[in-house]
Amino acid sequence: MLTYVIRRVLQAATTIAIVLVVAFTLGRLTGSPAALLLGENATPQQVADLERSMGFDRPLPVQFVDFATGALVGDFGDSYRRPGTPALAIVWERMPATISLALPAFAIGLAVAVAAVLAIYFAASRRLRAVFLWSGTLRHSVPDFFFGVLAVLIFSVMLGWLPSLGAASPAAYILPILTIATGQFVLYVRLLDAEMAEQTRMDYVRTARAAGRSRAGILVLDVLPNAFLPVLTVAGLNLAMLLGGTVIVEQVFAWPGIGSALIEAVAQRDFPVVQAALLVVAVGFIVVNVLNDILHRVLDPRVRIR
Repeated sequence: MLTYVIRRVLQAATTIAIVLVVAFTLGRLTGSPAALLLGENATPQQVADLERSMGFDRPLPVQFVDFATGALVGDFGDSYRRPGTPALAIVWERMPATISLALPAFAIGLAVAVAAVLAIYFAASRRLRAVFLWSGTLRHSVPDFFFGVLAVLIFSVMLGWLPSLGAASPAAYILPILTIATGQFVLYVRLLDAEMAEQTRMDYVRTARAAGRSRAGILVLDVLPNAFLPVLTVAGLNLAMLLGGTVIVEQVFAWPGIGSALIEAVAQRDFPVVQAALLVVAVGFIVVNVLNDILHRVLDPRVRIR
């Protein structure tokens, strides 16, 4: 276990180091940050003065060392567009909105998929399987941004049942959560259906039936836990990506989350906020994946952590 923890810490440190390099490089590949901030009408002298005042005239290795050492303690400097406000504070300010959207959408999408697959196997119905798979495939073929726009058009504009923008009320959560959850649904249904089909052909299922156990009990207590492990891997990756910011959905619904903050920062050339958001997303992705690995070990003793 200790070896595993040390290895994962080293992997996490390597990933964070790469993210730091990428974040720093992206801010310089687009040209002089000072020139981008001042705009096309700035004189060369004004650009040079701003570069000097912000430290952009120093050698790149020196700039990177300062950036990396500050980033490791959570100091990305102040936002260019909101002077006096730390860049990381802006990211943390938006994070709760993303979490409050991502976690319910993730849980609902996964729970509905599990319920749908259990219904298929309880009923032993090919028609029911076709209905769930085809409806899920139809939803998955529609991009999230287009599905979100359609949902707003129907439920907000035409029917007037739900708010279309922002997070001002509990009802405002319904449409964005619906958009994300339905988009996740078909992936989980297909994976879980395939795994359930494989597990039901295993010897332990035939033995349990021969012992007189009920079909429902075998499906829920034996088949489903074994079939769920591969789905858990994909679900963990999806959750990490959702926590990193549901950028498209947040843009459609004007949701004040980390994804929209990142888009705004890129559009405004607010590089400290972009860099802070990238590192927060990377750390969140790493943490969720480590927890996912540990959960695998808890659920399946055959998985050994070495």
